[in-house]
Amino acid sequence: MADKLKKWLFKQPLRSKNGTNSEPVNDEKSTELSEELSITLKDNMTLLKQKIGHSTDFNLRCLNDEQGNPVLAIGFLQGLIDQQILTTLLEELTAGIRNGDVSNRNAESWLMSLIPIGGITCLENEQSLIDAVLNGQAVLLVEGRSKAFAASISGGAKRSVEEPTSQTVIRGPKEGFTEDISTNIALLRRRIKSTELHFGSRIIGSYTQTKVSVAYVRDIADPEVVKEISKRLDSINTDSILESGYIEEFIQDGVWTPFPTMVNTERPDTVAGSLLEGQVAILVDGTPFALIAPVTFFRFISSSEDYYQRYDLASFLRIVRMASFFLALLLPAFFIATTTFHQEMLPTTMLITLAAQRENTPLPALLEAMIMELTFEVIREAGVRMPRAVGPAISIVGALVLGQAAVQAGLVSAAMVIVVSFTAICNFVLPSFSMAGSVRLLRFGLMLMAGLLGLYGVLSVLVPILVRLVSVNSFGVPYMMPLAPFYKSNMKDLFVRVPRWKMKKRPVMIGDSNPVKQATEQESFAEQAGEHGRDPMA
Repeated sequence: MADKLKKWLFKQPLRSKNGTNSEPVNDEKSTELSEELSITLKDNMTLLKQKIGHSTDFNLRCLNDEQGNPVLAIGFLQGLIDQQILTTLLEELTAGIRNGDVSNRNAESWLMSLIPIGGITCLENEQSLIDAVLNGQAVLLVEGRSKAFAASISGGAKRSVEEPTSQTVIRGPKEGFTEDISTNIALLRRRIKSTELHFGSRIIGSYTQTKVSVAYVRDIADPEVVKEISKRLDSINTDSILESGYIEEFIQDGVWTPFPTMVNTERPDTVAGSLLEGQVAILVDGTPFALIAPVTFFRFISSSEDYYQRYDLASFLRIVRMASFFLALLLPAFFIATTTFHQEMLPTTMLITLAAQRENTPLPALLEAMIMELTFEVIREAGVRMPRAVGPAISIVGALVLGQAAVQAGLVSAAMVIVVSFTAICNFVLPSFSMAGSVRLLRFGLMLMAGLLGLYGVLSVLVPILVRLVSVNSFGVPYMMPLAPFYKSNMKDLFVRVPRWKMKKRPVMIGDSNPVKQATEQESFAEQAGEHGRDPMA
């Protein structure tokens, strides 16, 4: 079955963001600095002063021998290197010059022995010299040598590993990604201790020179997907990459769909679990949010905590999230449609109660709901942008004071306040912030059509949404898989989650190079003996 899916998916070549299959355009800097370094120390120091010397955080120190002749120079950017290691390095360099180690020994081996951490990289041209300084390395220039050396002693102020703030769990790891890509890679290495875990790095952005790393497990991830993601990354030609959202907009599928086609997360355990399912992760230096692809629609309904607790409770919560998704999307629209055009669908008692509430309300239901939804969006945005000490107070004032005052003033009905409030709560249930944002946008369109055409207007918006959902791909994977196309094997972890010992194979995505993730004959102790009245430990 997986072979048929793979052949069907790859009938047409995976397209890049612009829809073409042209060769990737490498984001390389101009070759004006591609010349080799000079053999004279003074010339190389002049080059650094011309290119970076105008910046006050750049330091260039020249070390002389006993006769006062310049022998070695070290250049670095203040704040990007470890000051303690730098101090030790300068002491060792001074002692080595005094002992004649620069001239009597191989410079590279001598420098390597001075730096116990990181190592030494040989630089052969002007561009690599400039890039090494900008990347937070200390460059060493030696008199009489046309090669420079970059010492990896990066440091400076960095945020420590803390609990994720956007995706919290009750049971599960409390570690989150940081803005340092090296730390993020180490967090993944700590969870997947395998030689098959591979990281492919590249530099994107002519000005920012941002390091972007593609992570995948080589014997699980599909090579075609890895190749396509790498191709799209190499085709990016921009001057800056400041956050993973830049990368997402450049390489995502379904540009004109409101639903996200890539997952962003700051949880290392989520990324590790996705890698072990055959997906690919993209780490960007300078942001704690990693990208995961390919994904399906149902990936945004599940949470990492679903796999840390019992399957029955996880299945119940997943059903609650799915119901909350539909309520957050459709509840205001259905309320507007039924109270405006289809009153016969309501029970008589409820209809009389709603009519009595709306008797003194001056606005129609559509305008009333629009004002309430926009007011809530303003309050939510104010709570996010205000300082943390003031944000909760803004929410309380907006939710209680304004809502109660609006009902007592007769501007809105109490039922509308209940509908809008419950809709907002359902929207917060969704674990993915990007999916919750898409639901908020679509809700306004559904409300507008419900106020104009009733339930027919709601269907006129829902049908194009469904058509768009089944037509979108995420790096070659159908967005509504495993429902369209239908795959029974993937249903074990869709609306409900079966026990882990029943999930013997990975979900079918594109490739099936390593589909089995646990022994097929493995059974739970309960299945072996407990359910038959025997003690499994006997």
